[in-house]
Amino acid sequence: MRFRQIHLDFHTSEAIPGIGKEFSRPQFQSMLRTGHIDSVTVFSKCHHGWAYHPSEANEIHPHLSFDLLGEMITAAHEIGVLTPVYLSAGLDEKLARRHPEWLIRDAEDRTRWVQDFMTPGYHEFCLGTPYLDILLAQIHEVVSRYDADGIFLDIVGVRKCRCQYCVAALRAAGQDPRDEAAVIALGEQTYLNYARRVRETIDAVKPGLPVYHNNGHQKRGRRDLVLVNSHLELESLPTGGWGYDHFPLSARYAQTLGMDFLGMTGKFHTSWGEFGGYKHPNALRYEAALSLAHGAKCSIGDQLHPSGLMDEATYALIGTAYAEVKAKEQWCSGVQSVADIAVLSLEAAREACPGGQLLKGERNLADAGAVRILSEGHYLYDIVDTLTNFTAYKVLILPDEVPVWPELAAAIAAFTAGGGKVLATGRSGLNAAGDAFALDLGISWLGANPYRPSYFRPHFTPGALLPASYVMYGEGQLVELDGGFSLGHLENPYFNRDIFTFSSHQHTPGARKDNGPGMIESEGGIYIAWDVFSEYADGGHLILKDIVLHALSRLLPQPLLSTNLPARGITTLQYQQAEQRYVNHLLYAAPVLKGRIEAIEDIVPLRDISVSLRLPSPSPVRRVYLAPSKIELPFTAGPEGELTYTVPYLENHQMAVIELA
Repeated sequence: MRFRQIHLDFHTSEAIPGIGKEFSRPQFQSMLRTGHIDSVTVFSKCHHGWAYHPSEANEIHPHLSFDLLGEMITAAHEIGVLTPVYLSAGLDEKLARRHPEWLIRDAEDRTRWVQDFMTPGYHEFCLGTPYLDILLAQIHEVVSRYDADGIFLDIVGVRKCRCQYCVAALRAAGQDPRDEAAVIALGEQTYLNYARRVRETIDAVKPGLPVYHNNGHQKRGRRDLVLVNSHLELESLPTGGWGYDHFPLSARYAQTLGMDFLGMTGKFHTSWGEFGGYKHPNALRYEAALSLAHGAKCSIGDQLHPSGLMDEATYALIGTAYAEVKAKEQWCSGVQSVADIAVLSLEAAREACPGGQLLKGERNLADAGAVRILSEGHYLYDIVDTLTNFTAYKVLILPDEVPVWPELAAAIAAFTAGGGKVLATGRSGLNAAGDAFALDLGISWLGANPYRPSYFRPHFTPGALLPASYVMYGEGQLVELDGGFSLGHLENPYFNRDIFTFSSHQHTPGARKDNGPGMIESEGGIYIAWDVFSEYADGGHLILKDIVLHALSRLLPQPLLSTNLPARGITTLQYQQAEQRYVNHLLYAAPVLKGRIEAIEDIVPLRDISVSLRLPSPSPVRRVYLAPSKIELPFTAGPEGELTYTVPYLENHQMAVIELA
């Protein structure tokens, strides 16, 4: 998989004439060169269901008169550009109107994407119907006839379906289609069967050809679903609803799996399907650099005009970002994440918890909140699942609602016995029944606090603030000390807000009484009695971050990395084993909310960014320099293995390379 990919959407209605009439091999090649592109995903079949080449397994678009797919592949290969081929797997609108009985149905018999046929939009197919055989024939045709460099299958994943095929399958197995767990299990079985048959179909012609099944989200904790892919393409368009916090969360989990992966953004002002929308070049520069910093390669989404003419403004825009990526690639390949903190994903824990199926659909902001706080605190972290070896890290975070069952408790006990520390918040650490702590956190659980909001009075100075009674909007837990010591206490309000008891505009003030410990340190770690990560993701209250950062300063007094970057800055550390060097990525941009769109326009340069590293490698440092400029940086190696240097200038993205002797 290469670094500079384009995902060239081409979903084109049969109501539009002249498909591909302005396509030109030289113009196509010229735009690929302008964009510094080394791989372009081209279309065999779109969401409307049409093929863009002569086909027996499908039908060519009624207004296309030549083999557009073949021409694109030939043109790209002539200039050394790879061409993975796209097929819409879950959507085929022409076929949906011919075979509505093959579509996914919910319990009210509504279709998926749009709920009926009187609303403009697509309808998703169930892969447990005869449609699967049609799709496999289309895949086989493409792999057999074209020199595809991979297959990209879109709009697929585990689905809950109650079409008559799924209802019949459930009843034949002695199950009830009204049983939600049975429906979910059938959805997983259907998806894994589809993925297996796709792999068999491809391997019968081109064994090992890369294939990716795009679901828009890779579920943390379900490696069996992830590993049906040869690589990962993490769809994350910041302006399309994902936001700028989404990709780091996905990437910090993906890199732990050891798979090649890329970050997929878009050139659009908003999202897919937008013609005439362009983001600022600085936004695309930042998004591409963000992928590199997290160990990923890059993909940028575009949508080709029905005429087949590539848009010059788009490829000039993309070229601004990809020219920089091209210059940086040699320091970004074959990298491994370096981190001293592991965040056990709440999503992954719910997937793994016995009997946790009922929790899977509940709202989860905890993972995103943990990413935001750790990124703003400039800690090096990975997002992990329960199959991870926790002993590779120094601190394990259990964010807000992570249940602990016996197997997980044993793994955490082994981690703490080896000197690791736990940071647990909210209901995390309770057993699967939720009625007692399954971990030794120096406390006993008394129950959920009936007062909401409540207040936290720290026994320390929280960051830039002074000790005070800080409002905590989320649910709190009542605990008592059992071997631990308090770092701050809970204060309840006079009363909850009610029709007969309310005070002021929002909520009742605190009664200024110590109602028990709210933050506790013990030999095994620190416990905080509120859902601080979810609340920070939702509201961004400064005290929540300061509480967590104070806890980490006690649990990890000598972190792998520290820096004076502003809070919005991003820093990561990657290791290139083959080259025996570390690469410290530093990024800075400040997205601004413009209406409903989170946008980047201006990038303010920073100067004199200091970095301190405690590298895990015992080898001495030979040199430190900036890449790709190769400007040498003075550095100091301390007696305890601490390495310090200063990056004199940071505009968007800078890499400091640490070469070992």
